[in-house]
Amino acid sequence: MKVLVTGGNGTVGSRLVQLLKKKGCEVTLWDRNKVAIDDYYQMEAFVSAVKPDIVYHLAVASTPTGKMNESWLVNYEWASELAWITKILDIRFVFTSTVMVFSDDAIGPFDLYSQPDASEGYGNEKRMAEERVLHQNPRAIIARLGWQIGEAPGSNNMIDFFDKQMQEKGHIDASSKWLPSCSFLDDTADALYRVAQLSPGIYMFNSNTHWNFYEIASALNKQYGSPWKIRANEDFVYDQRMMEERITLPPLSTRLKDLS
Repeated sequence: MKVLVTGGNGTVGSRLVQLLKKKGCEVTLWDRNKVAIDDYYQMEAFVSAVKPDIVYHLAVASTPTGKMNESWLVNYEWASELAWITKILDIRFVFTSTVMVFSDDAIGPFDLYSQPDASEGYGNEKRMAEERVLHQNPRAIIARLGWQIGEAPGSNNMIDFFDKQMQEKGHIDASSKWLPSCSFLDDTADALYRVAQLSPGIYMFNSNTHWNFYEIASALNKQYGSPWKIRANEDFVYDQRMMEERITLPPLSTRLKDLS
């Protein structure tokens, strides 16, 4: 199987690429320095030349290139064009979105009947991109991701956040009233591989069944040798969990033995 991946060097993308190659897939990465994302005809020609069976669009505007309105270009316009290109070329399209399509004022946990309400920033761009993608390509698959958990700092994952908080503040504040949507990177990559074979529509990836942020942070701290000082508080009250039955991920306790 041939697969084209945008964002293949990113936090989630790099894990997905590793898995795809392990599964025997022929993987092509989209290099924005070689294929412009604001030139429709160049994009269509590139996808046509690669002839992938699946396009995974994971890219975000994490490395600025100086283009005007780059975040909107990457998160919305590129997704829209890829949705159309994959439709006319009859290629399966998987677009990764985020739990942040729901604002902090929304009432969770969220299911497929929950209405995204983010009105600004990254969450708003992804919310609007979801709508546009399904308009352009009704056969598209949208995967909403939560906060990713890795094994080390150095990328945009929960471990990296903890490490930076320790460097900046000397401790980590963790609310016992916040239930975040989150999953381990390898479980997310596996779910992305599986979701490409499912019916079109929106899917939500989450491994947190019932644990709060303080419990998760404490379990991670213990598992990684207690490098952080975790302080419990109740400053952030929010149930962010996404509930999904069609694509399940292993619960956090599978990898965090200190969770019960």
